[in-house]
Amino acid sequence: MFEQFLYAVNTGLAPVVFKLLMVMIPIALPFMFFYVFWVMRLRWIQMKYIEERKNCLLEIKLPKEITKSPAAMEIFFSYLWQSGAGGYAEAYLDGRTRPWFSCELVSIEGEVKFFVWCSWDRFKNIVEAQLYAQFPNIEIFEVKEDYTKAISYDPDKYFTMGVQWTLTKPDPFPIKTYIDYGLDADQKDEYKIDPMSAVIEFLGSMKKGENLWIQILLQKHEKEGWKHGRLFEGKDLKEEVKDEIKKIKEATIVEVPGKENSFRMPNPTKGQQEIIAALERNAGKTPFDCMIRGLYITEKTSFNAVNIGGMIGSMRQYSSTNLNGFKPGTLTDMSDEYKDIVRFFFPFWTKHMNKKIAKKKKKMFHAYKLRSFFQWPYKHMGDKPPFVLTTEELATIFHFPSGVVSQTPTLNRVPSKKSEAPANLPI
Repeated sequence: MFEQFLYAVNTGLAPVVFKLLMVMIPIALPFMFFYVFWVMRLRWIQMKYIEERKNCLLEIKLPKEITKSPAAMEIFFSYLWQSGAGGYAEAYLDGRTRPWFSCELVSIEGEVKFFVWCSWDRFKNIVEAQLYAQFPNIEIFEVKEDYTKAISYDPDKYFTMGVQWTLTKPDPFPIKTYIDYGLDADQKDEYKIDPMSAVIEFLGSMKKGENLWIQILLQKHEKEGWKHGRLFEGKDLKEEVKDEIKKIKEATIVEVPGKENSFRMPNPTKGQQEIIAALERNAGKTPFDCMIRGLYITEKTSFNAVNIGGMIGSMRQYSSTNLNGFKPGTLTDMSDEYKDIVRFFFPFWTKHMNKKIAKKKKKMFHAYKLRSFFQWPYKHMGDKPPFVLTTEELATIFHFPSGVVSQTPTLNRVPSKKSEAPANLPI
């Protein structure tokens, strides 16, 4: 029986498949070559477009007293929702992309600083105007020399560890925001619980020779399609929220027996109702494609292994068991299980493994300096596509805390309060 089957395949199916391949390959090859050319050309013109745009880095110095809640930062982030190519001509002839921004929390030997980086310096005026509108007492300076240029990648001198965070659940589920912490309510500073205080305090604990950088990259979230170089159209956040709410509502339906026929009715729990309410609130906010990256760079003589765990866990306070949170995605190190397998069973592979780790560290180091993730040369950095955060979520993880709530002594603040000159001065 088996021999007859093989004979039937060899005499009947194999010649047909061979003929089909001979006919299809000449037809398919031109399409394959065109697709490769199209992708490579699109990458090239986009990289050229980005290179021609001058970027800028702004440092923000905070006053001691900030009375605004993180809701003020929501207004600021909404102005960063900037579009890219308006049509196919701009996308495929000019290589125009959506502008992106980087909100950065930086510790340089324990001195904590706030930065905002723009992929195009023409957005400098928008950033300054909106920050001053919400926080009149801050001071903004354009940095002439990027702080990342002070350190070069030198594995002989520096130890480097990097992490890119990702979400624990799908994008529609929000993280624990400032509203959940009660920062939107009017209350005395001494009773406020600011989740960012833990991050700033950790950054301020760095010692001499230690540097810890955290960047939040963001660009406008929109439904991507051919204009963005995608063959298949993706979904936007509102569509994903509707799908998730539909799944939850279907799970709440229970069957109730009746006298004649049973019927089905929704019976959501309190937790399910809260999740649906959080999803609907999140859908009403402005969404951004985001990526959060952290780097711990220290001189080898100042290395402290505890700070690696502190950096990876610095986003833990934004996590919620019912909703969403952050977890480590891409790391510049290998897992302990992988290392054990190599060292126990393939010791000859250890040298290659160390080279691979060094390559990952160098790649993430340069990606951080270029603020690259949405576009080439470090698009997605071996990770999944960017996750989506709304203005409410962004304002939670990046806002200006009050000096009463966050009393980190190394946080860079304006030494004196600004005030207007008296109106009756002689002219």
